[in-house]
Amino acid sequence: MTNKRELVRAIYLYLFSLLGLVLITIGLVRIVDLGLKTYIFKKADQAYIYPDYPIRARAPGEEVQTLTKEEQEEYDEKRAAAEEANREGRRQRTASNSLAMIIIGTPLFLYHWKTIQKDKESK
Repeated sequence: MTNKRELVRAIYLYLFSLLGLVLITIGLVRIVDLGLKTYIFKKADQAYIYPDYPIRARAPGEEVQTLTKEEQEEYDEKRAAAEEANREGRRQRTASNSLAMIIIGTPLFLYHWKTIQKDKESK
């Protein structure tokens, strides 16, 4: 009975140590990836979208009117600002998720690994 209990306990400890280590590794990989995309490979997280051709709203039966040059430039500026805000939001979400994985994974790993080491020393 005790051998079975010790085996289950050992499996639990190693499993959760591995889980903590995996969380730390994934979090660190994502942070390094974010750093590389932000500072070295700056075009890696840019989406290249064929621009829409905006038109003015029209009443039924009216001809379609295209935007003036000024309206088109304003549209392009707004679109570029929205894309940059979206890219910044993605970066912040990635950083937040990665740090959360590291913050959760580190104590999970350390606690279980230290328990395993104490068990080995006591035997």
